Amino acid sequence: MIERYTRPEMGALWTQDAKYQAWLDVELAACRALAARGEIPAEALTEIEAKAAFDSARIAEIELEVKHDVIAFLTSVAEFVGPSSRFIHVGLTSSDVVDTGFGLQLKRSGELLLKGMDRLCVALEQLAWKHKDTVMMGRSHGIHAEPITFGLKVAVWYAEAQRNHQRLQHAINAVSAGMLSGAVGTFANIDPDIEEAVCRELGLSPELASTQVISRDRHAEFFNTLAIIAGSIEKIAVEIRHLQRTEVLEAEEPFTTGQKGSSAMPHKRNPILSENLTGLARLLRGYASMALEDIALWHERDISHSSVERVIGPDACIVMDFMFHRVSGLLEKLVVYPRNMMDNLNQMHGLIFSQRVLLALTAKGMLRENAYRVVQRNAMQVWEKQADFKALLAADPDVSQYLQEQDLAELFDLAYHTRNIDRIFARVFPQGRPQ
Repeated sequence: MIERYTRPEMGALWTQDAKYQAWLDVELAACRALAARGEIPAEALTEIEAKAAFDSARIAEIELEVKHDVIAFLTSVAEFVGPSSRFIHVGLTSSDVVDTGFGLQLKRSGELLLKGMDRLCVALEQLAWKHKDTVMMGRSHGIHAEPITFGLKVAVWYAEAQRNHQRLQHAINAVSAGMLSGAVGTFANIDPDIEEAVCRELGLSPELASTQVISRDRHAEFFNTLAIIAGSIEKIAVEIRHLQRTEVLEAEEPFTTGQKGSSAMPHKRNPILSENLTGLARLLRGYASMALEDIALWHERDISHSSVERVIGPDACIVMDFMFHRVSGLLEKLVVYPRNMMDNLNQMHGLIFSQRVLLALTAKGMLRENAYRVVQRNAMQVWEKQADFKALLAADPDVSQYLQEQDLAELFDLAYHTRNIDRIFARVFPQGRPQ
């Protein structure tokens, strides 16, 4: 991933050195497990643990000749260890090291992503409570519908984030798998107990049954979970982009001192953070589809998945990490305009109460189809003539025979639409308001 979207802590988990270190962690754990069974001399293990290292530049040099990165890695390690290196990689095949090392990297990355997920949940929780009672226009198809509160909108995002938190934890567990079963997965040259010991040391779960690779449904679940989370973040970003439109301006990204919105138009304040999140979500959806393609391999193994994972492993984790912290920072500093929300709500001269009038007329005895026609007839005059909806209804004899002016006044009450917000919040936030 390019440096622009790479945060240092996550980037450090996906350097070439980090990958080789994960491989070395697997090899050393295997040596310790073999030594515990008496299959490696104690003095050899001591020497291996003391000297085992690698040189990334040297590995690249060797790989130019041997055309095999794991062999190049093992050769470099052997140059550091010396004669005792003959006990390294005993009974293993390349995928044992690569797949288990990949599982280690994904697990470590996932744990870091969970911290980003936690930050997002906190930001959403605080924003939801802050604006629990901030009334705004609810929209469907982009058109004014009925009143909601901005806090309710954010509470919906929070509930989705909680589900994504669970999905991410499950996906991390799924991908935190290791395998040391040898060529074609039969344990012909290594005992299954070694695999269990290595995975236990590394904090991974042994693959129940493997071919020569760990089954890629695990990885597909992980990368598709990231895509789902990215979609949820994009959902937030798209909403903010809409709310920041000039003719709406109900919420706005923070605009910092010295920031410039356009090279040509000095007045511009653009939703660049949200637009960036939309673009990054597209990347993660692309990576997810690639991970699905990797599930089907030839027989016990091919390497068609390898080139894909060299890209999507680091890139997806780095992009997801960046997205978490970008959207959290945006939400933590989001500028909300309650007055604009109320002004926009009043724009349609009371049309937003049409359903209440419809229901009131039917409750008074008018057939629903007739009531709909009467209410819509008056509503269309508001659309076309900018007339006052309540005044039109009061002057309509088809309405006045059922509803008096006092009845209409009660129907045009905002509090009616927000009366259950507290109950919704109690469901979304059973822990109560944060301190």
